[in-house]
Amino acid sequence: MIVGKVVGNVWATRKEESLNGLKFMIVVPNDPVNPGTRESIVAVDQVGAGIGESVLVAQGSSARKTVQHADAPVDAAIVGIIDEMEVRKD
Repeated sequence: MIVGKVVGNVWATRKEESLNGLKFMIVVPNDPVNPGTRESIVAVDQVGAGIGESVLVAQGSSARKTVQHADAPVDAAIVGIIDEMEVRKD
């Protein structure tokens, strides 16, 4: 899983049928130990996340398992909203 921040929404009125009813969010992954800018990803929102929230994102086959159709073309899914993080830098 990766940690990221939701920065926006994606609306797609025309999409593959198995994606109907899913909410798409733009997430910027971040590394709390080594901060820096990374490319954004589009993730299916499974938990009702909002813009500005820190989230946990599953990728690959684990992400696909979170949607109703196991064969849906999903490679990233928001599976948790982070309340707090503690990072120890030694």
